[in-house]
Amino acid sequence: MSDPANGAQAVQPPHEAKAPFPFVRLFYALGYGFLAYFVLMLLFVLAIVQFVVLAINGRINEELRHFCLNLVQYLWELVAYITFVRDEQPFPIGHFPRQTSA
Repeated sequence: MSDPANGAQAVQPPHEAKAPFPFVRLFYALGYGFLAYFVLMLLFVLAIVQFVVLAINGRINEELRHFCLNLVQYLWELVAYITFVRDEQPFPIGHFPRQTSA
């Protein structure tokens, strides 16, 4: 690369070898991407169910709320793996997240 300000060339040190492209992670990311889409659609359906339960009972279902919280945490883990925020693979390779409180 050249620096237009002073015409100097930026040289990469020889000890810094370029890492190979992570094809395996790409395939996992594609699979997790499809899974994230499915989880997102499921969350939308469960949100509608929660609104129906609220309309009928006058209060939300706490078990459904905790399940949705776990799904949101799982969706975050999927997206975090796909975007290289975290390296630990989510469920089904890793553990399913458990949230105890909201």
